[in-house]
Amino acid sequence: MACTNCSTGSKDGTPRGCKNNGTCGTDSCNKLTVFDWLSNMSLPGGQEPFDCVEVRFKNGRKEFFRNTEKLTLSIGDIVATEASPGHDVGIVTLTGELVKVQMKKKGVNPEGEVPKVYRKASQKDIDIWSEARDREEPMKVRAREIAIALKLEMKISDIEFQGDASKATFYYTANDRVDFRQLIKDFAKEFNIRIEMKQVGFRQEAARLGGIGSCGRELCCSTWLTDFRSVNTSAARYQQLSLNPQKLAGQCGKLKCCLNYELDTYLDALKGFPEMDTKLYTEKGDAVCQKLDIFKGLMWFAYTDNYAHWHMLKVEQVKEIIALNKEKKKVASLEEFAVEETASQEKNFQNVVGQDSLTRFDQPKKKKRPNKKRPGAAVEKADKPEKPQTEKAARNERGERRERPERSKQAEQTDSAAEPQKRNKKRHKPNRNRPSNDKNTPKE
Repeated sequence: MACTNCSTGSKDGTPRGCKNNGTCGTDSCNKLTVFDWLSNMSLPGGQEPFDCVEVRFKNGRKEFFRNTEKLTLSIGDIVATEASPGHDVGIVTLTGELVKVQMKKKGVNPEGEVPKVYRKASQKDIDIWSEARDREEPMKVRAREIAIALKLEMKISDIEFQGDASKATFYYTANDRVDFRQLIKDFAKEFNIRIEMKQVGFRQEAARLGGIGSCGRELCCSTWLTDFRSVNTSAARYQQLSLNPQKLAGQCGKLKCCLNYELDTYLDALKGFPEMDTKLYTEKGDAVCQKLDIFKGLMWFAYTDNYAHWHMLKVEQVKEIIALNKEKKKVASLEEFAVEETASQEKNFQNVVGQDSLTRFDQPKKKKRPNKKRPGAAVEKADKPEKPQTEKAARNERGERRERPERSKQAEQTDSAAEPQKRNKKRHKPNRNRPSNDKNTPKE
């Protein structure tokens, strides 16, 4: 049964979400949904169907309940289930024989003691449940304020009300143990309800909140990943990744779960490689491994007395040298086995989508001088014959300099004597336009 809000499109035909953030009534947009591929098959020999059902609550929490009342239940029904104390309200997510398979997968005995389903939820049960769900968000804000006032090293991540609104479960995250005895007293006094504290991990909190990862896609933990395995820094070392915590950590602050996805493939590929701490003994000196390329099957070695100069060898050549060293034989040098590195050819990418070039800003464009003349001036200028080159321009091209005629010594002495007089005359030159401030100047 598909969620009507998810499958129904808008007026313009585009799909729309149910806006319930994974809590839609039919559980269609929840990542933990199990497809019942046995729903259209009848049981052989009049065998009775399995009497347990799977019920989902808030935050993807699922539990198994026994249908002792022989109710006709199907996926999407809202039921009232047994709880301590009172009852809880949830949504049926799976019925039939697949429930037995899920119980074995979760480690629950199908024949053991299991809580039971009371009834299908009435309208009164649904109203109380909806009102309790509406109180969760403002209560979470107030709970965080109380925790901050008590200076506790913890974070209230979410609150879940029981279906009959008699109990509230506070989910929190913390690095160390927290003494929240006073916090529970303040919560009970503030909210007047039964309080239960439950700690969750940082990965579970990130899965509940969701987000976009560094790969540009939605977080795996909030879309399809259900089991969280431990991730170590050795996974990054095996894959030749830089141990940068800013790049290796996800939104939860822990190492990314995707580091384990290709780890097995890398481990299989590394089985054909010698160890990184392998030493090669040559007559020129001992060599140690500096780097390896898993995909190309190459290893780089350097002499202990010259770490700056690396020699590239194939894995087969390294194994050959190791076999000779085991026989207490030394090769002449690594240069005999070194593979020449081919110069990387420049790749020219074609613009197939009509976008601008990525290197269009590398070289600045030359600024063109604006032509203030009319548009046809350039054409007329081309038609005009060139003017004959003047004597001065021709002399400048040849690099020659016009010789000035020598002056007589008498003329030079006359000029030097006249220069002070010219300066004084220029300095005391009166300004006829400006009125004089001299009192002795007679008035006209």
